[in-house]
Amino acid sequence: MMHHLWIYALILALLVLAALLACVIAALQHLPHGRTAPMLAPALKLAARGDLGLTALRLGHSLTALAALAGLMWQARGWSGFDFACLSFAAGIALALLGRIIPAAIGTAAAEASLMRLGLLGLIAAWLFTPLASLMQLLKRAALRGFGLTFDLADQRDALRDDIAGAIALGHSGGAMQKEARDRLLGALDLSDRAVEEIMRHRRQIEMINADDPPDAIITKMLASPHSRLPVYRDETENILGVVHTKDLLREFDRLLRGEAPEGVEALDILKVAKKPYFIPNTTSLDEQMREFLKRRTHFALVVDEYGALLGLITLEDILEEIVGDITDEFDVVARDSGLKRDANGDYVIDGAMTIRDLNRATDWGLPDAEANTVAGLVIHEAQMIPLEGQVFHFHGFRIEIAARRENRITQVKLRPVR
Repeated sequence: MMHHLWIYALILALLVLAALLACVIAALQHLPHGRTAPMLAPALKLAARGDLGLTALRLGHSLTALAALAGLMWQARGWSGFDFACLSFAAGIALALLGRIIPAAIGTAAAEASLMRLGLLGLIAAWLFTPLASLMQLLKRAALRGFGLTFDLADQRDALRDDIAGAIALGHSGGAMQKEARDRLLGALDLSDRAVEEIMRHRRQIEMINADDPPDAIITKMLASPHSRLPVYRDETENILGVVHTKDLLREFDRLLRGEAPEGVEALDILKVAKKPYFIPNTTSLDEQMREFLKRRTHFALVVDEYGALLGLITLEDILEEIVGDITDEFDVVARDSGLKRDANGDYVIDGAMTIRDLNRATDWGLPDAEANTVAGLVIHEAQMIPLEGQVFHFHGFRIEIAARRENRITQVKLRPVR
């Protein structure tokens, strides 16, 4: 009898150990950044081990839980088939709840408190299982090479980003996260996967200053524009010679008004005021461009293709808006979703130049943006033609009607989800 009691006590101890390790694993993944309390020292050492330490803990948890289950099954080896099956089912449920789900929930909800109490246990367990975890990682790499596959650092980053995106989507679908918070987090994650040409302002929409215009016309245009920086061209809009800032123009205007030039304001040379233009390729990723903006201490870049032809412009604010949504002030004339409204029939009337990403954000739809950046581009891609006004198409679960067309551009569409 005492022999059986010792075995059951060992099984219970293994189950408790598995539960504690599950709590440590969850707490490590949810510990707020920057915590330095002395009681967290073991946990911080454990976190410093990185992926190897976490793998060792997971391995220890799995082996401990399996050992507890194996011990229980060994004790029940003489039971009848039905009784053994019932015990196996009940033991599996109990192990999942008590050895994984509940402890992990506690570790998630009280990460710091859990690690203060269990950090040393986790550090010891990681130290014990690290050799085996290292061996498992070597075997994993060997197996991947055997199949002609690789799993380098870039693959790990992609997998981690996918895991984070999945967790964010799950949190939103479960009601734990608001749509705005989800959009901000996913927007930040997507920066490395998206190019500047996807969010740039198209060259048709760029306000420019002609270097040969008279000074009063230049000043009037600068004051009428909602933008603080405008490109300066000569002869043709492709020939960008500089970018002028409103403050620089006002400083020069003030200097001329104070009589430092005999001709007064008429002596204004806009090219002397303008700064050298900053050109970037259209394939530059958003996160790379944001770093370049911060490094160069500038907010404005002109986007060109591989032949040097002007495609559009992008600002630091454009990139930030991919994360936080519209940033508007008293000088902004339109918002990103201003090209979206509903008519009396309930159809969405959409500006053809509106980006698919902005439309998806505003409506929580899932229209694909792999082949086109704008709504008009998506319609042309799917129709394989430039549709006529009044034509109707059905794709991706939507009814789309061409509401307006100007020359070869689709300027407005009506869109309705098909139920």
